[in-house]
Amino acid sequence: MEMVIDFLGGARVDAHFGPYTVMTDQPPMGSGEGSAPTPFAVFLSSLGTCAGIYVLGFCKQRGLSTDGIRIVQRAIPDPFNRGMLGTIQLEIQVPSEFPEKYYSALVRSAEQCAVKQHFDKPPQFEIFTKEVAFA
Repeated sequence: MEMVIDFLGGARVDAHFGPYTVMTDQPPMGSGEGSAPTPFAVFLSSLGTCAGIYVLGFCKQRGLSTDGIRIVQRAIPDPFNRGMLGTIQLEIQVPSEFPEKYYSALVRSAEQCAVKQHFDKPPQFEIFTKEVAFA
């Protein structure tokens, strides 16, 4: 997958891929306008939404309603490494009528999230500069 990242002025930096655009900005205290989430917030949201896709799939496969199910994600700072996260919690909240026998299976399904899997085996990064001529 290829994405094109554009600089739109101020602190706006957007990613374009296929028919989609993911907009990002910084808050006013970070020289932005706060017009969109920060790149880090978008990154974090990809974890919870990815887990949600797997929980949704689990429920659909078994004909279980997702009414009242939600995931609450918490990012807990690393007390020894300033600016870094120490723990990311994903709390799958279910209504009282949701069958308890599926609780651990819901957790296992969320753990299959492809975004989380990339934390377990992170990719190598190659960052470089290339000069191009624009027409």
